[in-house]
Amino acid sequence: MPGTIMITGATGFIGGRVVHHAARLLPDRALRLMVHRKALVPPASPRVETVPGDLADPRSLRGVCSGVDVLVHCASQIGGPAETCQTVNAHGTEALMAEARRAGVARIVYVSTAAVYGRGPFRGERPEDLALAPASATSRSRAAAELAVLAADGIVLRPHMVYGAGDRWVAPGLRDLMAALGSTVDGWRSRVSLIDVDDLAQAVLGTALAPREDLTTSVYHANHPHPVLVADLLRALSEVYGLPWPTVDRDYPAARAHLLAQGRTSHDLDMVAVDHWFHSDPLWTALHRTPGPGFANRFPPHTPWYRDAAKAA
Repeated sequence: MPGTIMITGATGFIGGRVVHHAARLLPDRALRLMVHRKALVPPASPRVETVPGDLADPRSLRGVCSGVDVLVHCASQIGGPAETCQTVNAHGTEALMAEARRAGVARIVYVSTAAVYGRGPFRGERPEDLALAPASATSRSRAAAELAVLAADGIVLRPHMVYGAGDRWVAPGLRDLMAALGSTVDGWRSRVSLIDVDDLAQAVLGTALAPREDLTTSVYHANHPHPVLVADLLRALSEVYGLPWPTVDRDYPAARAHLLAQGRTSHDLDMVAVDHWFHSDPLWTALHRTPGPGFANRFPPHTPWYRDAAKAA
């Protein structure tokens, strides 16, 4: 049915792809894009409007949800000072949910992260099997944001690693890790959950518009159902970035010590040195969708973007 969809984080990595697919797939829907960087406002069209709003300033959110039927919340502060993360992700989301309730928004979807569980290993657990144990300021504040969304009867999606054109975190972070290590770690035998950004964006829209009876829970893991061997992931990235594949293998304690000696943290290592894969079939079942062909097929078309981004950095 026609109605207005509001998307926060509309100029971001995930939010931008949600906007793209909403404009392409939903010609009968009015789109409202909440942005706070005026220079990056997408071009206007008859059915797309932009409204200013800054999660760090609750006063700027007043009235942004008026007339909105569906709210897709993709905006997040990733990294930076703990206080900023708390202000934007936790307090900002609380203020946005208050506006959504005031406006009578019928459906709220929040794109969160599986990082709210902290460090693994995780091997196929469902959301109800896991307790929140965030280990960083970003993930702690996003866990708090989840609570605000769930209190507003919203739906939370938790992807783990999202890749694709526009990715400034996953692949670049792993590239830097490989360069710093100069070795494999325990043969990179662990497995991780991944999802292509376009597959995620379409799943977000599907969740936003699905019949309520099809959504049998309030929290879903949003990943491709088949985890990827870390060795396969890192080999693909080493080819993209022109990094030689290491001939040396370290165990985890030696690898961690090697990073600490360089003044680095073990955060990125911890994400790939042990299993981090999550049971993600329920989302695709609820949406009556196939999840796409997976990393081996989805990643190669993104390689030109990653190479160009590395050259420009």
